[in-house]
Amino acid sequence: MKGAEIVIRALEKEGVDTVFGYPGGAIMPLYDALVGSNLKHILVRHEQAAALAADGYARHSGRVGVCFATSGPGATNLITGIANAFLDSVPMVAITGQVATPFIGTDAFQEVDIFGISMPVVKHSFLVRRIEDLAGTIHEAFQIARSGRPGPVLVDLPKDVAIAELDIVAFDDTPDETPARPDAHQVATARQMIERSSRPLVYAGGGIRIAGATEELRSFVDFTGIPVVTTLQGIGSVPSNHELNLGMLGMHGTKQANIAVQECDLLICVAARFDDRVTGKLKEFAPHAKVIHMDIDPAEVSKLRAADCSIVGDVKVALNFLHVRPQIDEWKSRCLTNKAEYAFAYEHKTEHVYAPKMLRDLSVAASNNTVISCDVGQHQMWVAQHCQFQAPENHLTSGGLGTMGYGLPGAIGAQLANPNARVINVSGDGSIMMNIQELATLKRYNIPVKIVLFDNQALGMVRQWQELFFAERYSEVDLSDNPDFAKVAEAFGIPAVKVERPEQVDDAIQQILECEGPLLVHVMIDPRENVWPLVPPGKSNTEMMEAKAV
Repeated sequence: MKGAEIVIRALEKEGVDTVFGYPGGAIMPLYDALVGSNLKHILVRHEQAAALAADGYARHSGRVGVCFATSGPGATNLITGIANAFLDSVPMVAITGQVATPFIGTDAFQEVDIFGISMPVVKHSFLVRRIEDLAGTIHEAFQIARSGRPGPVLVDLPKDVAIAELDIVAFDDTPDETPARPDAHQVATARQMIERSSRPLVYAGGGIRIAGATEELRSFVDFTGIPVVTTLQGIGSVPSNHELNLGMLGMHGTKQANIAVQECDLLICVAARFDDRVTGKLKEFAPHAKVIHMDIDPAEVSKLRAADCSIVGDVKVALNFLHVRPQIDEWKSRCLTNKAEYAFAYEHKTEHVYAPKMLRDLSVAASNNTVISCDVGQHQMWVAQHCQFQAPENHLTSGGLGTMGYGLPGAIGAQLANPNARVINVSGDGSIMMNIQELATLKRYNIPVKIVLFDNQALGMVRQWQELFFAERYSEVDLSDNPDFAKVAEAFGIPAVKVERPEQVDDAIQQILECEGPLLVHVMIDPRENVWPLVPPGKSNTEMMEAKAV
């Protein structure tokens, strides 16, 4: 077998069915080996989209996403998508072509040290110099990508290794290591802390989805009756309509969630990492609370906030042993009263389409298997605040890196992972232009992703910050020369509708729900609309700005 054939066979043995990529010189042997294989290759129109689509595939399915690119610019174009997966702990294997081994280090055509470039944003990088190591390297890459705290792994494949031949190939099939079991003493300590607390609160993060611990978390919440707040990545780990779900916390979190954090006496952090967008001013975050921190990654525990009880290991196991019933009726009543009092109001005096109401109505009308893949900006926060999610794998968004342009390729990846799901990309007029070329991918494969594009003719989140914190000195946020996005979609062969008035919203939602193929809905919104509430940078989460205060 040639080296490239070994790679394809190894991917098939790992259970891979779909890969995303873009061919070129150094990776061409791998593309030759694809012919006649069982792998479905999706030709994207930019390598960044290949990595982001692999990311969306992995987030929604729980399986390892795979992407290919050639050497030089092909490989460097993957880096943003790889970094996106690294910061959000998404399992991915990226395979890049490389110049032949004799030319490495000679500044050959399309040669870059992608091994070195990628090192800060991967769990591990491989440069395969011998064909004998190839099958084992692919297997090890997958094991590393999906074990423990998942993440991306890069395999750099020199062209001479890809075309070399090997008579006998042994494919490794050693199983992954099982997650570490939590320490029994720490679990017992946590049980006592929960039992003795009078104002406990669950702080649920994105690691719940990664660990497959959604049912365990819900069982724990239902048994204990403890209210829950979630991070951006933790949305859906407890259903949005669950009575005890107070919503997202942090910079654009709900008022009731941030108040609960500041008043609780025990913070049960489950697979979250005390991110700065969550904590605000760290020294004043949950000031009265003891902390139980549960995570698979020991490096995260006590990294930013010292834990009074550390539970390192499989959170699924730990949650099952924490079923105690603290006496918290008064606390629960207070949290639910705040939830009712500070609930979002959707009666908004405006002649424009009100994006939060449209998103709320769309998510209520959609079925539970609807996936929303979001870009980055104001619309991202509106989705987090106002859409209803019944499962964490149905909310796809770039958290740690905040990658504009994530939404469309992420949606493509999720749709291909689950062809029976309804997948919606919510984007903005700034974000959509980052990877708008992937409309061609939608058309080529007739991928039925629906795009809801909110157009405020500005880089909305940057404009909001310049309004509030830079004395309205607006700098390079004007997008009033946007194209007609409906016509752009139609030029790609994708049907589109334009929504300019509130009375058109219901019909647009109906079209989104009934259209069988891809569709773009271009929604014009008020350029002055801001996201509320907002915790100013460097402030405590108690110092939330609201619309009426501006």
